[in-house]
Parts: sequence; C-alpha cells; structure tokens
Amino acid sequence: MTAKNWLTTLVIAACTTVPAFAQKAPDKFPENMIRIVVPFAAGGGVDSAARLLGKQLQTSLNVSVVIENRAGGSGTIGGKSVQTAPADGYTLLFSAATHVLAKQVLANPPYDPQTDFAPVARVGEAPLLMVIPPNLAPKRLNEVIDAAKKQPEAWVAAVPALGAPSHLATLLLAKQGGLTLTTAAYKGTAPALTDVAGGHTQILVDSIISVLPMAKSGRVKAIATTSAKRSSIAPDIPTAAESGYPGLVYVSWYGVWAPKGTPVERVQFLNKAVNEAVTELGKSGAFTALGIEPVTESTDQFRKFIAADVAHSAELLKEAGFKPE
Repeated sequence: MTAKNWLTTLVIAACTTVPAFAQKAPDKFPENMIRIVVPFAAGGGVDSAARLLGKQLQTSLNVSVVIENRAGGSGTIGGKSVQTAPADGYTLLFSAATHVLAKQVLANPPYDPQTDFAPVARVGEAPLLMVIPPNLAPKRLNEVIDAAKKQPEAWVAAVPALGAPSHLATLLLAKQGGLTLTTAAYKGTAPALTDVAGGHTQILVDSIISVLPMAKSGRVKAIATTSAKRSSIAPDIPTAAESGYPGLVYVSWYGVWAPKGTPVERVQFLNKAVNEAVTELGKSGAFTALGIEPVTESTDQFRKFIAADVAHSAELLKEAGFKPE
C-alpha cells in the first residue's frame, strides 16, 4: 500500500468510526423530580390513591415524586396546570373519571380531556355505595325504589359534583329504577353526606371509601354497592344486582395523564412504571384498603376505555336532560 492510499484509508476510518462520547446519549428518563397534580383537596379518596402511587413510583424509579393538590373548577384548575406544563413527562395528572367529562358538564370547559392530554395509564376502579338516612324504613335497594316511586317528592338525591361518578351513578339509578328523581348539587362529598345523615336529603351514591366509615358507625344506612361483585372491604353489603337490578353497575376509576405532546417513548415508559407500581400496591393490599381494584392496561387500552366511558356517560346525561353549567 502506497503512502497516499494508506492516508486515504486512515481518513475514511476516522470519519466512519464515531467515538463513544460523540454518539447521541440515551434518553435518561427520569432524572429529575416528578410532579403529580391532584385536582382535588388533600385527604380525599383521589388524593389518598395518588399518594400511594407516588410513594411506590418514588421507590421504583429512584427519583423524588411530589404530590401537588390544586383543587377547584370541578377539577379543571389542576387539569389546566398539567395541560399547559412542559410536555416532558415530569408533570402528570392523577384524577378520577370526572376529568374526562369536562366537555359534557361544563358550559365553558378550558380544554378537551380526550385531545389535550396524553393518556398514560388507568390504575384502578372502585365501587360506589348507596346510603340513606338511618331513620328511614327501607333496608334493600328494591325497597328504596318502591318508596321513591310512591312518594317521589319525599326522595331527593345528593350529587357531590356534576359529572362525577356519583352523579352518573345516580342518573343510572333513576333510569334502572324507573324513577323521576330530584337531585341536589353539593360542593363535595362531605356536605352531601352530612345532609343525608341529618335526613335533609335521602339518597347518596358515592365512592365506597368516602361513605363507608359513616355507614359502619350507623350515621347513615348502607343499601347496596354498584359493583358487579361484593366489595372486599364491605362484604356484608349486597350489590345492586343481588337486589334485583343487574343493570345498576357503575364504578369510579382513576388514571394518570401527561400533557399532550409528551414524547411517546416517555409515555410508554411511564405506562410500564405505573403498571408495575399498581401491581405492587395490589400485592401489598394498599389499594384494597381504599376499596380500589387494581387495573393495569396499555395506553391504547386506556384511550379506548375513556372513549367508551365518555359515550356512555354522555348518553346518561342526555337522557336525563342535563344542561352544562
């Protein structure tokens, strides 16, 4: 090989062999703190579930995970803060089924939940529990429905939040029972539950973890759960199906979203991380203590679930003549 050819070969080799330090570094995610926004006040069922998930993610991902409560606007204040956050996977929304119905229950929704967010994972679902004042005679669901049919003016259902699972389950109750049910809107479960305990309103259907303590204390009377099977934390309470209403099945559910435009690979990474965390929470019984049945599914499954849930809920609202406020 001549000196000229040898030099040419050396130049070509230098151009085609890229040193390791010059190659594109892999996407090391996450490296920084992850912020999970809960669009409701601290201490509630959604907040409790988010904190369990955040703690498990912190352990498995080895980064700080902070829960930030931003309540108000039927969950849209916290939702908006995530929608407008950098789409880098470090700011996430943990919310309930209420989140996806903003367009159906608000006259001027600040965003479209289905197109302005990237679904990450659905983490669990929980049955609702129907309770009535302790001094009323009915003990079973069919007895409540019969009494409400005979005296509809004497039965008012409390609705803690428009578009919440409690609202939709109440509409489904009216549909399945053939009732003309008057509803009273409240700002949260606590005041609604207080009024049922005091006999000011007669029906409340809300998350089992929120109302079960008062049912156990006797301050309200538990009637039925809306799950397909009895709840593991209230095995003595019958389901609506056992009471003669198999169509009254409605669950609350919880999920995680990222801002729209978050890189697909990061969304997929988060989906895997959340699913693994949920599996661990299921094994430890931490979710069970909140009445939550763990759910693990892909981002595509979650997206399809949302679409079906919105369609079903929108139909219930339409049949009830609900108008966005």
